[in-house]
Amino acid sequence: MKLHASDTQKYQTVTGYDETGVEINAQRYNYSLVVLPEVPPRAWDAPSFDAITAEHFDIIGADSPDVVILGTGARQRFIHPRMTAALTMRRIGVECMDSQAACRTYNILMGEGRKVTLALIIDHNEGNPA
Repeated sequence: MKLHASDTQKYQTVTGYDETGVEINAQRYNYSLVVLPEVPPRAWDAPSFDAITAEHFDIIGADSPDVVILGTGARQRFIHPRMTAALTMRRIGVECMDSQAACRTYNILMGEGRKVTLALIIDHNEGNPA
């Protein structure tokens, strides 16, 4: 799905997404990444939802966002609270949603000027039997 351009283009904005990747400011990414409004997207070593550890969230916590939007792939999945305990102790919220909803929510919060981080899992094996 392509999203419409807006006056937020000076920030890192999700401009499109599908089941294999995401576009940030019209640049395609086909791997898991972390997106913040004012810095270039960076790769996130989270190849799948099941591979996520507390250390993955420690890396995100270093950016001190107000809220983390976790895109969990094609379907919404919930992370165990022990994985995000360090963020919770610092009063950083974590919301889990499917990746398409996460992209839309990130754009809305970023457009409102919130200090938001999008942590997006791009799992190319999702839905494929092992």
